[in-house]
Parts: sequence; C-alpha cells; structure tokens
Amino acid sequence: MDVEQYMTADVITVTEDTLVVDALNLMEQHDFHRLPVVRDGKLVGLLTERVVLDHSSNLATGRDIHEINYLLTKTRVSQIMKKNVPTIKKNVLLEEAARIMRDDNLHVLPVVDDENHVVGIITYKDIFKAFIDMTGYNDPGSRLVLEIPEDHPGILEDITNILAEANISITHIFVNRKGQFSEITLQVDKESVEEVAELLRYQGYTVLRAQTNPNQ
Repeated sequence: MDVEQYMTADVITVTEDTLVVDALNLMEQHDFHRLPVVRDGKLVGLLTERVVLDHSSNLATGRDIHEINYLLTKTRVSQIMKKNVPTIKKNVLLEEAARIMRDDNLHVLPVVDDENHVVGIITYKDIFKAFIDMTGYNDPGSRLVLEIPEDHPGILEDITNILAEANISITHIFVNRKGQFSEITLQVDKESVEEVAELLRYQGYTVLRAQTNPNQ
C-alpha cells in the first residue's frame, strides 16, 4: 500500500499572510491540529497548535493575557510557522511515511508533487488505521497465532493447504520473527475459532492464541 491510499486529499491550507487567530479558528472548526502553509499552492511551512502555544509562551513575559491576545491578532502565520518541513510523495510506500514520522518524531507529513504543490496530508492516525486494516482486525472471522520454533521453507504452504482442504480461507497473514522463533498470525473467514485451532493442533502446530475478532 502507498501513501495515496490513506492520505487526506482535500487539504485545508493557509497562506503566509493569514492571521494566526484565523488559522486557529480554522483548526477549531475542522478539529485539526496542524495546517500546511502554501504560496501559490506550494508548501512553504507548517503551522501547528504547538507552535502557536510556544509563541504565546514567549509573548507572556511581562505581559497580561489581554496584551498577549492583542499581539496574536496582529501576528501572521509567516512570523511563527515551521519552515523546512519534511514531506513525502503520494506514490511512496506507507511504511516509508511511518519510518520518517517515527525517526523525526512527527505527527503529520504533508504530501507534495514534484513541484512541491500540496496534494494531501497524512497523519499518525492514518498510519494506525492502515495497520489495523492490514491485519484485518476489524474484519469478520477469527485470528490465530501460531508458534513456529524452527522456521523453514514450506511452512506457509503447509498451513495454507491444511486450511484449504477444510474449506477455510486465509484473509490476512503475517510473520513476526522473535529470535530463533517465529509467530504466524492468521486471519481466517471462519468464526468457529476453536474448530480451526483444533485442526491446526492436530497437524502438529502450537496455537498460542485463538479468538473471534471482537468487532463483529
């Protein structure tokens, strides 16, 4: 999956000349915490609630709340916005967006085209949603976690054949390697989870966990 699949395409932006109070009103109106700043559609910065809070804290020295609020009504986005903002392209793998956000401790990445026009935005919540979708946790069916003490070629084929012969379809599968051991998580379309677990145990597999998905 790529960034385009999970990004928000209809992005609300502000310009450098936008007053900070107007930008804050936009954030409140749309329940946003960050707004890309553009010039002729091209990204030039990012305004966040944290940036505004930090700026307000700097203004607070020796001033009362009324004076601070007055100064904010005169402050433009260009004066406090974050510049040199990390970005990503829409055709990049979503995993790369997650890596950048983790490594740089970011909550959001503007998505831009080759000319730096803003075409979308992706947030940490989008990454979480993608992870849940990828694992099938919200889908109907059952989940089983198998412990594989000695991984070797053909295990996935063997598991697939066992379930196929029982007319059970695998909808999601992923492998987690833990040192010399591996765990295989299966999402299957059958809700009788204990029946599936017993079938796999009978074939010699260790079933660590078996549950019907909670959101059905």
